[in-house]
Order: sequence, then structure tokens, then C-alpha cells
Amino acid sequence: MEEIRILQLGEEDWNRIYTLPQWVRLDHVDLFRENAEKRKTDKPYDMFFLDRTPQEEEISSLFQVIKPYAFFITEKVEMDEKTGWLCRCKKAQRIRNAEIQDFLMKETKYYYPKPYGAKFNLRDVSPAQGFSGRVKWNGNHDVTLEGDFGEEFRQVLFWRYNTFLNPGQVIDFWLEYSKEPSVSVALEITQFANGSISQEIARWTFQEKDLEQVIRLESQKAGPAFLSLSAKGKGKLRLTALHQRNSRGSHGYFLPGGERYVTSGGEEAFCYFEPGDLKPPLCVYFSGYKTLQGFEGYYMMKGMGCPFLLIAEPRLEGGAFYMGTPEYEKQYVDMIRKYMEELGFTPEQVVLSGLSMGTYGALYYGCDIRPYAIILGKPLASIGAVAANEKYNRPGGFPTSLDVLMSQNGALDEKAVQGLNARFWSKFEATDWGNTKFIISYMLEDDYDADAYQMLISHMQSEGVQIYGKGLHGRHNDNTGGIVNWFLDQYGKVLDEDFGRGKGKR
Repeated sequence: MEEIRILQLGEEDWNRIYTLPQWVRLDHVDLFRENAEKRKTDKPYDMFFLDRTPQEEEISSLFQVIKPYAFFITEKVEMDEKTGWLCRCKKAQRIRNAEIQDFLMKETKYYYPKPYGAKFNLRDVSPAQGFSGRVKWNGNHDVTLEGDFGEEFRQVLFWRYNTFLNPGQVIDFWLEYSKEPSVSVALEITQFANGSISQEIARWTFQEKDLEQVIRLESQKAGPAFLSLSAKGKGKLRLTALHQRNSRGSHGYFLPGGERYVTSGGEEAFCYFEPGDLKPPLCVYFSGYKTLQGFEGYYMMKGMGCPFLLIAEPRLEGGAFYMGTPEYEKQYVDMIRKYMEELGFTPEQVVLSGLSMGTYGALYYGCDIRPYAIILGKPLASIGAVAANEKYNRPGGFPTSLDVLMSQNGALDEKAVQGLNARFWSKFEATDWGNTKFIISYMLEDDYDADAYQMLISHMQSEGVQIYGKGLHGRHNDNTGGIVNWFLDQYGKVLDEDFGRGKGKR
């Protein structure tokens, strides 16, 4: 288990008062101003406990080192104006003295520094021996089994590669699937002794009721784990995905404070909000395509100093462009508006942004939010065209685009391509962009969506809209560094010139 570093500010050293688990290193200080500058360059602390009311001159130094959602204040802390501001900025949580010992022993393990999440590859799914029904792989979207599974539960498919469980480690599993009512399923996880291929040391079986929620599994020993799906009944069973993530327990997803939204069909969306200094703007960043699950751009957005919201989704191979059912899409609008309301910000105090796949989310939901600015790098708007370009312009370059087209429109023909394109442009054209500034860097020879920049300009129906563009030579992925540099420069310019956030404030 990774070492958890804790900083405790108070009169009494908790190393002398409480029993600490072996994975915790707790540093105690009674006056935080001493060596505060040195601590800025040290490895950051994972958790912070405030055990006395901070002095006014300590507040700015504490603001620099405390991680949001990992900040705990005891009963000794009195809530004056400055302390209250710090607590709001860092999402502080009260902890009673009677709870501290139990919390240190049971909950600190969830505040490890490096998050991890991934999805088991559908290509590694194998039908079980003896299953004689039909099996069909639908790209990276799902594996469908149809037939008679029998009257008793029996294995119908398994994952060819094991996962590894470490003692004390807690893993979240989420199974995405659908089935006909006549079929029942169960997920089985069997752990073997490390170094053995036959010595079973633990077995877990999760029924459909269990699978309605994230499965939280804690292993007591080290060893590989074999995963399989059992079924009974007769009909159709569709496996979409099995996700595995290092658990944060009840403290969030991927990062402490990370939020998970899920539809009635099991499709997930994630966001992470950090209040910064509570001053405008709220900067929203949509993650790009990524096969490892989690939030993209954390340190980039944190460096800006203002409130920010990271948005991510784990569908298909590395994301599905934030599109889905009305229920699914409503989640993104709700999460943005939720934090606008918490901060008391208007749309004129919001900036939406993204790179590549993330640009679609920023543009698509920009139609609902109508923010002050939308900052984009390598924009993608006509996703049907992106899929169509896979055949001749970019063979084998981005097959996920075909999965997106199939999952959203149910076909890969020209009608499906045009339908998916129209889904975006009809919404975009119906939006009044008169109060929004567009800042876009794009690739002149983009092999994903070559006409995105020009089409954004030509489909703009509003008066008073401002558009700034910069084109770089190359295909979609030829000069990501140049795109990102201009993206960051323009972000800084908006914050400095339009919101009065000088470089010294970021």
C-alpha cells in the first residue's frame, strides 16, 4: 500500500496520542509559518488535519498546501471569517475528537496519491466451453450472447487475463450489462494464491441485486483473481463492460471528492469540482479520449487558480464524445449548473474548454450553458464525418469513431453519418451565441474532422459573437504540443484580460 502523508497543525502531536496504521506518515507542526515556503516544493501532503484555529497570517500558506476534500478540522477550530473562507475553498469536513482514532485506522487508506481506473478489454472476453448459443462482438461496445443458458447458474463467459489483488487494497468493480427478463446473471471473482494456478484462497459471487451498485471488494491476501459471468434462463445477454478502479471508499471516485453519475441503463459520467479562490470564472474542462479512466488536465486547471470542473466519461474504448440518451446528456448540464449555483456565477462567468474529443463536449453543452468563452484545441463537431473518414482518410487510425456511430445511430451507412452530424449542427445553429467568445486552435490538414473550424464559422447564426482561430499544419495528432501551448496561452489571456486574474494570481 502506498504511503499516505498527513500534515497536522495543532498544539499536540498526534503521533503521541493516536495509534497510526503502518501506511500513514504524520508530520506535526505547531506553527505553520515556519518553513512554509520550503513545503511548497516538497512532495504534497495527501491529507491535512487542522487541530486549532489558524492565525490570520497562516491562511495564505495553508491555502497553498491543502488539498480539497482531504482537509479535516477538529472541534478545537473556531470558525472566524478567514477560516471559513479557507474551509469553503478546500471543502473542509468536520471531525469529532471521538472519531479521529477510528478514522485514522479505517479511512486514511482511501487518500492514496495516485488514482487508477481501467476497463477490461472486450477482445479479452471468451465464451465458456460448453456454451452452444450465438456469440457476437459489436466492436468495442458490447459482446452479445443468445441461447439457452440452462436452468442452473453456469459460467457463460470469462476474461482471459486475471487481475491482481493486494492485501488491504479496496477495488471498485462496475459491471455494465443488459439482458432479457428471462435471463439471470451473476458475477464471480475467484482469487488464487500468489504463484499458484489452482490453490483457491477466496471466492465472491455477486447477484443481480448486488450488481445494481458499484461492487467494493477488499482482499485480505495477495494473489491473482479470475473473473467470470454466470447465467441461467433462455434469451439474450449483452455485456457492455467491466470496469475496475482503485476505490476511494465513500470519499469519491478517482480523486477524493470525485462524483459519479449513472443512468438507469448503467452508463456513467464523472466530474470533479475544485473551488479555487471562489472568484470567477468557473473553468470547465472536458477530458479527451483516454483508455485509462480518470480525470484529465488536473494540474493544468489547478494552476489557473480559479474554480474549475473536470468532466470525464468511461464508455467504449476511451470515451463516446459525451453523447447519449436524453437522461445521459442531462447529467452533464446538471453537473455544470450545480456548481454555477454553488458559486453564485452567471453564464458570463463560465468558460468551457476541451481538447480533441473534449471539444465536442464543450461545444455541445455550450449550447445549453451559453458561457462567456469556449476554448478549444483540435475541434471535432461532425462526428459522423469523423467515422466516415476512417475508411479512406485514416484507415485504422481511430476505430472508436465507428463504435460511436454504431452506438448512437445503430448503423454505419451514409444516412447514419449524416444523422450524427445533424445531431450537433441542429443544436448548434439553434443557439444564440451573441455573448460567447470562441477561441480555437485547429489542424489545417486534420484527418478527423477537416472542416470543423470553417463549419463552426459558417453555422454561426448570432450577431456579436467573437471568434479567434489559429491553424497549424499537420493531421489531427501531428502537433499536439503546439495546440496545447496556444490553448494555454489563450486561457491565460482570457483570465488576465477579461477576469482581472493577473499571472501572479494563477
